[in-house]
Amino acid sequence: MMSVLLGWVLALLWVSAAQAEVLVQPDFDAKKFSGLWFVVSMVSDCKVFLGKKDHLLMSTRAVTATAEGNLRVHMEFPGAEGCHQVDAEYLKVGSEGHFRVPVLGYLDVRVVDTDYSAFAVVYIYKELEGALSTMVQLYSRTQEASPQALKAFRDFYPTVGLPDDMMVLLPKSGACSAGAKEAP
Repeated sequence: MMSVLLGWVLALLWVSAAQAEVLVQPDFDAKKFSGLWFVVSMVSDCKVFLGKKDHLLMSTRAVTATAEGNLRVHMEFPGAEGCHQVDAEYLKVGSEGHFRVPVLGYLDVRVVDTDYSAFAVVYIYKELEGALSTMVQLYSRTQEASPQALKAFRDFYPTVGLPDDMMVLLPKSGACSAGAKEAP
């Protein structure tokens, strides 16, 4: 029993140390980050994601910065039965560009790289169905990611232990209104 407990403690310490090494965008500006983003690519070790990744479509995020430094995010996910919409508040944790989203089980969200006008690389450490997982998403202001954006994304996700075979480029979909609604 003691060895199992020690194993869990060491695993939690390793996870905390690994997360601490993920840096956020220097001088992150939430107001510049606001607006419509398309999620054009994702990579994750989440078992649910891996089981569905070949059927996922491009989704959107309409982001609005709050005065407190949080982000209000309206998400639209196309699916077989139309457009699924979710609203969430990304709560600022410590430094700018670092958030948590309790309502979605996101324990740690970091904007690790962005030029604000074309792309962003977003790191997410989450809990889903009792399992912890890592995800990296590539946001683009258009439905076509630039070569610079793809390079930043592909250069980053291996640094958090995610291999190429867990990555998917998401096909476009007309099922949603392209995120036209602003975040609440």
